[in-house]
Amino acid sequence: MVEAPRPRNRRGDPIDPIPFLVTTGLAFTVVFSFGPIYGLAYGLSLRSALALSGAAFAGATALAYRQLVRSAPALDAGPLPPGPRVERLFYGAVGLGVVLVALTLPLL
Repeated sequence: MVEAPRPRNRRGDPIDPIPFLVTTGLAFTVVFSFGPIYGLAYGLSLRSALALSGAAFAGATALAYRQLVRSAPALDAGPLPPGPRVERLFYGAVGLGVVLVALTLPLL
């Protein structure tokens, strides 16, 4: 059986692709679940709402690729120290809170 080549970070080290695939899958689900509905609520046509959702998904995918593939540490680099991990978790929680608040704006 032939094994598929692993994605590589900017230093050429192989990385685990699963975090990127999960993140882009979740981004697709959220963007295309909420995007067209909220686009229509703001008065956009369905075509425009879908195009804007597609652009948002492309942006989220590019950001995830930059963070989770290009900037990823090598598989054998070991775990991150606790300080940066807690900081990432905090910023992720703040970002999720902002997104959830933004999703309620058309309902006001």
